[in-house]
Amino acid sequence: MKTNQTIAGVAAILSLLAIEDAGAGLNVPVEYHKLDNGLKVVLSPDHTTPKVTVAVYYHIGFRNEPRGRTGFAHLFEHMMFQGSGNLGKMEFIQLVESSGGNLNGSTRFDFTNYFDIVPSHKLETILWAEADRMRSLDITEENLVNQKGVVSNEVKVNVLNRPYGGFPWLDMPQYANENWHNAHNFYGELAELEAATLEDVRLFFDTYYSPNNAVLVVTGDFDSKEALGWVDEYFSSIPASELPEPPDLTEPIQLKEKRASKGDPLASKPALAVSFHMPERNTPAFYAMGVIDQILLQGDASRLTERLVKSEGVTGHVAGGINALGSMYNYYGPMLWTASLRYDRTEQTDDILSMIEEEIEGLEDELIDEKTLQRALTRIRSDWYDRAGSSTFRRADLLASFALFDDDPARINGIEEEFFKVTPELIRKTVREYLGTEKRTVLTIVPEAGDEAENGGRS
Repeated sequence: MKTNQTIAGVAAILSLLAIEDAGAGLNVPVEYHKLDNGLKVVLSPDHTTPKVTVAVYYHIGFRNEPRGRTGFAHLFEHMMFQGSGNLGKMEFIQLVESSGGNLNGSTRFDFTNYFDIVPSHKLETILWAEADRMRSLDITEENLVNQKGVVSNEVKVNVLNRPYGGFPWLDMPQYANENWHNAHNFYGELAELEAATLEDVRLFFDTYYSPNNAVLVVTGDFDSKEALGWVDEYFSSIPASELPEPPDLTEPIQLKEKRASKGDPLASKPALAVSFHMPERNTPAFYAMGVIDQILLQGDASRLTERLVKSEGVTGHVAGGINALGSMYNYYGPMLWTASLRYDRTEQTDDILSMIEEEIEGLEDELIDEKTLQRALTRIRSDWYDRAGSSTFRRADLLASFALFDDDPARINGIEEEFFKVTPELIRKTVREYLGTEKRTVLTIVPEAGDEAENGGRS
């Protein structure tokens, strides 16, 4: 007997195939509104399953947190579950889970987000609850002290006391970037978190957790007119804040290779990461890098996997891609394309780097054939339909990102077309401009327990 989820999944796939056969491409419903207080509202109805996703994205992430407040963006990801004006501590979580729903939150480079997936008839309740914590988060000394401890323990568990902790997602930006906003420790300096006062935290909330710094997305099974009425009822009276000037996130053009090594007392094998700066978002080269990523790095048939895993046997797995904390669609500022792997001590780092370099240069030396290009585009299209074609969180993430960063959530219906503009010539040009050895940053993890242990820093 098929579950409702399975039936819904089949229905969604058949729906997409019908769209494709009609030659119309993917057409996601997008209704875009702005409240007088600046809140951006995106509605995307889809009646495939009796569920709704509510997502609230605040334009405050790791790299746009102010100096002296490192770790605050992440701290608030935790603080937002500690209670609000009408909901006690943890009652928000209980409200969602008792309805048979689920929820989560995360901190990323350019935003902090919260999402709830609940049965359709609970939409009004969740909108009320999200508005309540946007309006009146319960910021108390007890909650602050408690969450400082939670964040501190998370750093210890995820980074300090784990082999390869923070490699490469946390480490690499600190070596590859020059601008402080892109290069500081995104988890935050524990000393700055410990020194944070209640007034510091309240000011951060009042400034950045405001409707004019946020986007609200609703996807799934709902009536648009009814939902917009609830949004207006619960959110429109929340006052806007006076936002500071956004930080300059610009990175200088890298003209010389950077190399760094980092000792790790818990690592059993050396590790290597190679990063290159991405082209600017929404440019032709940006979409070409999406295709290059597929050819070089994604999947068992990618060139780096074929070379390093299957042919040379220097590693069991090559990981990475565009944006270690998300996708190529949900960030705003400068970004890295990264490949990483672990390898035996008997292997030479420079030999592995040479193999990676040869595979990259192969895209420059010879134009890719049509079969290779179409295979990459098919994989991109499949991934895109999986993201945009689902009315759950993945679609909400795209709509929120395009509204937050581009003021244009309808971009979701034009992305596929941009990839199909990529040509072999554009791929060659992009490789030449962005993937030269002088543009790369190389970071190695050295097991400190071994004879070759060494400590390094930025170079």
